[in-house]
Amino acid sequence: MELLLFKTLWGHPGTPNSGGDLAVAAGFDGIEAPAVGPQGHLAELEYTLDANGLEWIQEICTAGSYVPERHATVREHLKDLEAQIRLGAAIQPRFINVMGGCDAWRISQSVAFFKDALELGEKYGVQLSFETHRGRSMYCPWNTVDILEQVPEMRITCDFSHWVVVAERLMDSEWDAITLAAEHAHHIHSRVGYDQGPQVPHPGAPEYAECLASHQRCWEAIWQAQVRRGYSQTTMTPEFGPDGYLHHLPFTNAPIADLWDLNRWIGATEKEHFAQVMNS
Repeated sequence: MELLLFKTLWGHPGTPNSGGDLAVAAGFDGIEAPAVGPQGHLAELEYTLDANGLEWIQEICTAGSYVPERHATVREHLKDLEAQIRLGAAIQPRFINVMGGCDAWRISQSVAFFKDALELGEKYGVQLSFETHRGRSMYCPWNTVDILEQVPEMRITCDFSHWVVVAERLMDSEWDAITLAAEHAHHIHSRVGYDQGPQVPHPGAPEYAECLASHQRCWEAIWQAQVRRGYSQTTMTPEFGPDGYLHHLPFTNAPIADLWDLNRWIGATEKEHFAQVMNS
């Protein structure tokens, strides 16, 4: 199995074209980004992908941004999902990473949403991968287990940093949930969280070594499950980000690290880690 790395445009301060240049220079294989953006965004994204031979993972947030509109209905989430699928169709994404649903919904509402969302994916001929994201239906391991048991055909994007901060513990204690998630895993967001936050200051810092090792055990479980399921390629987006995730110094508000340096570091580290796992 081959590992492909994707550069997120979340937190990237420049244009899609400059993001593409950074991705190529770091040896990444593609870009993960939404089709929605300022005027000209989609055209520039398409040019960047074509000019650099990069693949695209489309990102969709339903009914809002990363946090959904609190009282948006299942139907409104589905309507927004379909509109964004249609918007990105011309560029033909490798697949679509969906931050869908709402954490405040009953399990039955989430199940209804995901079942109808999968029908939209079939209608438009695109693979949907639903992310384990705070604020969304799969914000914690236990809800995710309930949903996956009722919608077994789902494929998911595993960002376990969200579960770590929600549960206030590393996921080694929830291995049944990790094992089930691995059987449905299509994509990984490789951010490292800790018990009080979704993003460690630096994943290479020795004081966070156990956090990194715990996340790596979870990613290994995914890779091993994907090999058993016949995957010839697997995808990962290093997703250290801004917006309160990146730690800043008090008073000066200066960031303590460069985002792209963090994401390049985790990308290179996981390339090496993946090779070790596949060769063991």
